[in-house]
Amino acid sequence: MPEFSSQRFSVAPMLDWTDRHCRYFHRQLTADTLLYTEMVTTGAIIHGKGDYLAYSEAEHPVALQLGGSDPAALTHCAKLAEQRGYDQVNLNVGCPSDRVQNGRFGACLMAEATLVADAVKAMRDVVSIPVTVKTRIGIDELDSYAFLTDFIGTVAGRGECDTFIIHARKAWLSGLSPKENREIPPLDYPRVWQLKRDFPHLTIALNGGVKTLEEAQNHLQHLDGVMMGREAYQNPGILAQVDQTLFGRQHPAVNPVEVVRAMYPYIEAELAKGTYLGHITRHMLGLFQGIPGARQWRRHLSENAHKPGADVRVLDAALSLVADRIPQEA
Repeated sequence: MPEFSSQRFSVAPMLDWTDRHCRYFHRQLTADTLLYTEMVTTGAIIHGKGDYLAYSEAEHPVALQLGGSDPAALTHCAKLAEQRGYDQVNLNVGCPSDRVQNGRFGACLMAEATLVADAVKAMRDVVSIPVTVKTRIGIDELDSYAFLTDFIGTVAGRGECDTFIIHARKAWLSGLSPKENREIPPLDYPRVWQLKRDFPHLTIALNGGVKTLEEAQNHLQHLDGVMMGREAYQNPGILAQVDQTLFGRQHPAVNPVEVVRAMYPYIEAELAKGTYLGHITRHMLGLFQGIPGARQWRRHLSENAHKPGADVRVLDAALSLVADRIPQEA
């Protein structure tokens, strides 16, 4: 089997979505996909009261996405990530929210390429795991191709960064909400393809608007990797085909009913620790999209998973609404 870049296919880091329960669930569907944490700020890791680096060993390969701009704080967190066993560290230079800008990280850092380069270099100097950067194609009026290549050139040269994930939209730092920034600025895939041609020695992956594995295959004709976000979350069944379609695996795709049942031991262990069932099942609502009974599955989980004492029997009941409608060879 050919060697593939670790970035060949990944599920995007998404705030409030790609938490550890979501990642454990996604791993039941695909063995090869690179999974990302939600963005975690250096301040949360260093000063927060919770364990913001918690994850399950079953999630590998898994990358920690950091939000921050202070090289010392980023270095400290990168070291912790490596100690905890994360496979990669990714620096967020793409999130456009006001909250992020006020902390001087996210997309506004595109205007500070030297700072980004110094931060990446500082992290690379203290860890042996890959340090990558996720960014946009531009910000505000700084959206020329020359601006993008200057940014990449500086971070790749001075920062010794060899892997970039490019969200193929620019970000407006004022006037648009984060949701609008994911939808309104137009996608420019050819610009990202051109970046790979101009920096052939770098690993370049694309993010933004990818909805099918066929689209992913098309991008992989031009690039090293594709990152899928909302589609993978809202229609997670798509992940069941990734290993075969994009990684050339010969084993059959997993049956979604078996995926749900494979979650039972994890769910029971989490319930015993005090986790609410709904905190896990909310990530599973879209699993049967396009299959008869999918609506009843979603409704049953939505209405019952948050009730006191809810356990895997809620999932059993929801499964009974779809299980007999799925071909066994699915």
